[in-house]
Amino acid sequence: MPRCRLRLLGLALCLPLLLGGCASQRSTDGIPAIEAQDNPAKAETSFRRLPDRVYTPPDWPAPLTARVYLPDTPGDARRPAALVVHGGGWQRRSPDDMTPIAERLAARGYVVANIGYRFAPDHRFPAQLHDLQIAMTWLHDNADAWRIDTDRIVGVGYSSGAHLVSLLAVQQPGSPLDRPHGGERTRLAAVVAGGLPSDLMKFDDGRLVREFIGGTRAEKPRAYRLASPARQVGPLTPPHFLFHGDRDSLVPVDHATDMYRRLDAAGVPAELYLQTWRGHITAFLTRDDAMDAALAFLDEQLSVPEAGTGSDP
Repeated sequence: MPRCRLRLLGLALCLPLLLGGCASQRSTDGIPAIEAQDNPAKAETSFRRLPDRVYTPPDWPAPLTARVYLPDTPGDARRPAALVVHGGGWQRRSPDDMTPIAERLAARGYVVANIGYRFAPDHRFPAQLHDLQIAMTWLHDNADAWRIDTDRIVGVGYSSGAHLVSLLAVQQPGSPLDRPHGGERTRLAAVVAGGLPSDLMKFDDGRLVREFIGGTRAEKPRAYRLASPARQVGPLTPPHFLFHGDRDSLVPVDHATDMYRRLDAAGVPAELYLQTWRGHITAFLTRDDAMDAALAFLDEQLSVPEAGTGSDP
């Protein structure tokens, strides 16, 4: 049976200037709470970052680049890979935000592509999903050169970046958004999604979502549903690790708890890691413990050997 569980993280120290109070632990809407657990340290490896590479084809509406990190793992064994996607309301920020996460994944033996994508409102949904699908195809094209195990490519994102990797993950054969740029080479093996806006129908026609979709919920209800990962979860959805601040006012925590329940109902392995007394930004800034748990989740789901061993999967 798939393992679905929830963890609640309490801060070890009070951070009144940052968080406005001390952390506590509590259950959430009937989901059983599981204490945060210490994860055993994993061996890390050195890595190198390649010069930025354009990952889009010449006829793409805009040239987009990826920052590629290659771990220095010995031997010829194929490595897992991670598609890393930044947040910013689908219309700002850059891969700089995800550099620490990209480096941490590379140190754990992942080939990492930390990508940029087209921004709303100049480029509206589903343009950003198409960018991720093209990036996945590009990773497959470079699999031999970079020793990527294409069955072990994961998506990692925060906020709107989490939305995009989760949306990529829920696409299945026959899904409307699985063409023209989707298909088997765009499938993810697992997802790490922080601050995930899982159901765009929950937002009150706010500017960012409206400019991303190109209209209100009343004007474009089908697009809102298609752009909502939670509304497309099914048995083929890959495992998800969700982390979320329980005081998030920008993306309320029910986006995470409802997504978790849908994954559980579909039999998809999932873990929900709630960060207590954290808002949307502070959850990202104080994410280290959540990432510890996320890496352990990925190790379990992908059976990733310790970095630096050179062992075959």
